[in-house]
Amino acid sequence: MSGAKVAPWSFSRIKAFDTCPKQFYHTYILKEFPYEETEAMRYGTEFHKAAEDYIGKGTPVPAQFEFAKPMLDALNAKPGTKHCELKFGLTRNLEPCGFFDKDVWFRGVVDLAIIDGERAWVVDYKTGKSSRYAEKGQLELMALALFAHFPEVQRVSAALVFVIADDVVKTKYDITERGEMWAKWLAEYGKMEKAAETGVWNPKSSGLCRAHCKVLECAHNGRS
Repeated sequence: MSGAKVAPWSFSRIKAFDTCPKQFYHTYILKEFPYEETEAMRYGTEFHKAAEDYIGKGTPVPAQFEFAKPMLDALNAKPGTKHCELKFGLTRNLEPCGFFDKDVWFRGVVDLAIIDGERAWVVDYKTGKSSRYAEKGQLELMALALFAHFPEVQRVSAALVFVIADDVVKTKYDITERGEMWAKWLAEYGKMEKAAETGVWNPKSSGLCRAHCKVLECAHNGRS
């Protein structure tokens, strides 16, 4: 299938394509597999909602998430305007737009953004049990989107907050690095776009093939 639509894209789509283009094709282009929420995913959704309501509305933290209240209080104490579950959109020209605009080309959602003049914070909550395989790429993309939507921001402090593992993965971005960062991500997107143009979605073998992949027709799937 050539001419497949791969935009709007996001960090999760880039990672899915990088894991296996063929699996990406069956999942995101053909849409063969309906979304299935696991218990771990449900827990994560509930925590994100609780954090959004606590910081955004002052709603008390549910008892099951009381352990995270000190962390949320520390974030809430930072100076600046708080934006919970902030949805970003960018056009192909990297101009800011709405999340659902017709010309949206890139989409992203920030769990918590704090804007304080030239400085900003970006926070992504993680409810996994380990920070060992933390992916900071999504923070980089969120910082780039933040630079576009809030032109006064010059520096972004970003963090993946692992609430269960009690760990924080931090990094920083400066607006002077914007060109270099976009060059990297545009190259990544270009790979996905090339596959869509040519209709070539090559499979990529990994340890996830046998037990987790639903593309049974793939030669790497041990259950096929």
